This record gives sequence, structure tokens and C-alpha cells, in this order.
Amino acid sequence: MWRKRTSEKPKRLRVGLALSGGAARGIAHVGVLKVLEEHNIRVDCIAGTSAGAVVAGAYAAGLSLADLEDVGRKMRWRNMGRVTLSKLGIQHNERMGKFIRERFPVTRFEDLKMPLAVVAADLRTGETVVLKDEGDLAFAIRASCALPGWYVPVTDEGGRQLVDGGLVANVPTAAVRSLGADVVIAVDVNAEGAKFMGAPQSLIGVLMQSMIVVHRTAAARQLELADVVIRPKIGHIRWDEMGRADELIAAGEHAARACLEEIRFALEPPAEPPRKWLRRWQSEAANKSEKHLTSS
Repeated sequence: MWRKRTSEKPKRLRVGLALSGGAARGIAHVGVLKVLEEHNIRVDCIAGTSAGAVVAGAYAAGLSLADLEDVGRKMRWRNMGRVTLSKLGIQHNERMGKFIRERFPVTRFEDLKMPLAVVAADLRTGETVVLKDEGDLAFAIRASCALPGWYVPVTDEGGRQLVDGGLVANVPTAAVRSLGADVVIAVDVNAEGAKFMGAPQSLIGVLMQSMIVVHRTAAARQLELADVVIRPKIGHIRWDEMGRADELIAAGEHAARACLEEIRFALEPPAEPPRKWLRRWQSEAANKSEKHLTSS
């Protein structure tokens, strides 16, 4: 939308970042953040789902990008959970909470450097649960990452069983809008699907491919709320390959750089449309220049 010229200095638009879930692929979010900082694009608020919640939480807590890269390179699945005898899951993700408390500068929403929203799902009702403003950050991230069937659901004070936010909003654009973002930049690390899988050859393969289709269909609706979408090209990397952190970070950087012009346009749209006479004059000038070069 074009904006009229005024004598008043235009208000700086608030930038919100929505980081998708994607397990190990979430490390690519670090590369995106690096490019935004390098080009002085300030993030005012941030939201994350599952793996995106880990990165968003660390960034909002004030962890430097150098330290965040280090965490991404060192993180392993053993830091996330341990085997349990519970009937509700194979592992309990209490270790994730310990990992966060040991490495994040602050672990309460009230103490964060910027507004943060973490998305989880209510297992019983299927409703989206957005955790923000106050409370334990480690608890919120654990809930957002509690993949049903693998991790035991995380129970809150009200007795709700919370699980992976990817079930309801894998790209948390609505959540970051709720924090007051004027411009939303979404990062979808699952945009390319699972290129490593090929055509399904078994029942498990069919089920996996079906889940991917469902996720991508839901994400398409969520991405409609974004002004800019960054899509790292990492479809060839499995969701469990944490050892490929360097490759994931580089892919995030590359994808973010490709979107810099689009981001700048979203932040500073032209003040007003060119007038018809100006467009005609520019066209005639270009034609004259072209004729001159041809004749010479």
C-alpha cells in the first residue's frame, strides 16, 4: 500500500520474526538471525514453535549469536530427553529444561530482552496455546517441543497436557502479530519437504509423506499472515541430523540474504506512486537513450 508524503517523520515499523518448527533443521534459524543483524534489521519481537522456540527463546533471552551458534553446534539429542517408563511417551524432556537453564542468560518471560511468544498445543482440545508475558521460559520451550508419542506431554498448573506446537501452528505468524509486529518475517525450514525420502516404499513411508503434506498445507495458511517468507533450502537434510549444524546455518544465511531486498521494501515502502507524467517521461528518456546508443 502506498503512503502519502507528510511533513512528519514516518514511524519505524515494528519487526516480528516467526520461527518454524523443524527439529535439527531449526539450527538454520541462527543463520537468518546472523544476516538480519549484519544488515542492521532490528527484530522487535519474536515467536517460535518447537525447534524455532528454542532459537527464539535463546535470542530473546539475550544469548549472543556467537553463543547461539556454539549451542547449535554442540546440541545433541541426549541433551533433550531421557528414556522413561511412562505410558505417555518414550522419553521425558526434563533434560531440555536443564540445558536451557544452564545456557540462557535469563529463564523468565518477565526478564527477556524482547517480547517472545512460544506456541504449544493442548493435547485434549487441540487448541493453540501461546505462552508469553510471564512464567518459566524453559517450561514453555519444553512444552512446544514435546512431540506426541516420543516425548511425554508437559503438564501445566491448570492440568493441561501440552505438546508440540507444530500440530497447530508450525509457523507462528499469528503469535508474533499478537506481540504488536507491523512487519512479520517468517522462516519456514520445512518449505522443501523431505527430498531425502524419495517415493514412499512402505506403510511408514506413506504415513510420513502424509504428515508432511498436512504440515505444508497448514503452514501455507499461516504463511499468508507473513510479509516476507524466508525458505532455507534444506529439504535434503533429515530432521534428526543435528551434526550438520554448519551446513544448516549457512543455508539460513543464504536464504536470508536472498530476501534482503524484499525485507527492506516491506520496512520502507515508497512514499507515493510515481505520477503518470513521470512514468511517461522516464519511458521516453529510456527510449531516447536506447536510440542514441544504437545510432552511435
